[in-house]
Amino acid sequence: MTNLEIIQELYRAFHEKDNDAFLNICIPDLEWIQNDGFPQGATYQGAAEVVERVFKMNDECWEKFSFHIDQYLDAGDSVIVIGAYVGCNRQTQKSLHAAAAHVYDLVDSKVCRFRMFADTKTIWNSMM
Repeated sequence: MTNLEIIQELYRAFHEKDNDAFLNICIPDLEWIQNDGFPQGATYQGAAEVVERVFKMNDECWEKFSFHIDQYLDAGDSVIVIGAYVGCNRQTQKSLHAAAAHVYDLVDSKVCRFRMFADTKTIWNSMM
């Protein structure tokens, strides 16, 4: 698999809530960086922590939460994904559509770091 295909598989796993596939795609000590201002924005260490503290939290806070992909950019050892977060906040029932870019760094065909850059104001607006 190419790095681009690995990231495409990661999004399939995320979409289908296939956490085992996600864990296999990433190194165990994955660095997962969500930008400042993002709800629960922090740096998470470890693929298992991402499943527990990011993915499961998204499911608790959002209905039909997903990342709609507009474009993949293959940059060799990095893959950039441009798109938008979409969903509906469970408390406010407000819709979410927030532009975002994801940058994945890979080593030996495994994701070792994720960096997210998102329109956090749009996200907070849907939560208030």
